[in-house]
Amino acid sequence: MDQPDLDVSVIDTRLAAAKDASRRLARASTAEKDAALEQMAVLLAERSAEIIGANDLDLEAGRAAGLGSGLLDRLTLDERRVAALSDAVREVIGLTDPVGDTVSGRSLPNGVRIDQIRVPLGVIGAIYEARPNVTIDIAVLALKSGNAVVLRGGTAAEQTNRVLLGVLRDALDRAGLPADAVQTVDDFGRAGARHLMQARDYVDVLIPRGSAGLIRAVVDEAKVPVIETGAGVVHMFLDESAREDWAVDLVHNAKTQRPSVCNALETLLVHVDAAERLLPPVLARLEASGVTVHGDERVRAIRPEVEPVTDEDWATEHMSLDISVGVVDSIDDAMTHIRRYSTKHTESIVTNDLGNAERFLNEVDAAAVMVNASTRFTDGAEFGFGAEVGISTQKLHARGPMGLPELTSTKWIVRGAGHVRG
Repeated sequence: MDQPDLDVSVIDTRLAAAKDASRRLARASTAEKDAALEQMAVLLAERSAEIIGANDLDLEAGRAAGLGSGLLDRLTLDERRVAALSDAVREVIGLTDPVGDTVSGRSLPNGVRIDQIRVPLGVIGAIYEARPNVTIDIAVLALKSGNAVVLRGGTAAEQTNRVLLGVLRDALDRAGLPADAVQTVDDFGRAGARHLMQARDYVDVLIPRGSAGLIRAVVDEAKVPVIETGAGVVHMFLDESAREDWAVDLVHNAKTQRPSVCNALETLLVHVDAAERLLPPVLARLEASGVTVHGDERVRAIRPEVEPVTDEDWATEHMSLDISVGVVDSIDDAMTHIRRYSTKHTESIVTNDLGNAERFLNEVDAAAVMVNASTRFTDGAEFGFGAEVGISTQKLHARGPMGLPELTSTKWIVRGAGHVRG
């Protein structure tokens, strides 16, 4: 809930504490950071019942508030998902610590040595909604990469996040690292989130993760530099050479495996020369799984029972068992449609034509572009990053699933022996 009178001094005290803690984390050894992560994995398992109990309260409130099925699914933490969070933390322990890695280096002819090394960003602010797993994902990756983190997880997951925050802080304390490396502004409501977005003296970078509306609001209001993660209006194009078995399986997996997430398929485009061959089996498989198909006139000419598609549908991240389907005359028309409606997250082509595959890979502008693969693979865990902070759809610093290296910057180390510039 919003706080009518925001006490700026209180929130700035927390942000300053996070800044101080980030300096300690920046010099922490890999062993120290891994010990804290191990404590997090242990405490997640030990407090699973407490976490699920708090989550039940959030789910009850969410249903009463009319949250959609997609958001409720994202909000849910059951025993299996909590165990998966604990496992993911241990996977991050096994990842290489990027801090201190040499990106490049050389010695100048005069003997001066110059090296570019990875260093933590400092304090990372994270704003997200109805995703308590993100509380763990972001905090764990931030800490492994030597960063403090300030969380704004939203009111929908307020009870769950309060317990998870306690787990994270207790684990740091047990490991001898500052608990203040993990902070929250949730109790300050939206006013706290706005203050976080403008706290340039304390916060080094801001990462929003959630709906298109949330991300747009953060980008518009923030004074802190933002790494923009994007909504997923994700496309798959079946060209005239696409195999039927691949088309059926890939579309079905991309749409139905978990429809509420950002890498789920939202729009299917089919080449006109393959439409009568591929649409009946592809759509039948989707409909058997409860998917509502929204099709254009050429789709409805083949399958009259589908819902008519609207311009709004093409631009919508449904996050539900709904899909927009259209027939196009060529790969150029498919790519034109994608350029118009894409959020530059993930795009995929199903083809047996090497030329079409290479054109699609080279010409489609997105964080991840795929050939003959489900869009559900755009994920930090699938890419081998353990957890992920989010999927960046911008082009500066980080793009695609963000793991440990993306939470670092670099600095130049110059070593001389009394050298002066002539």
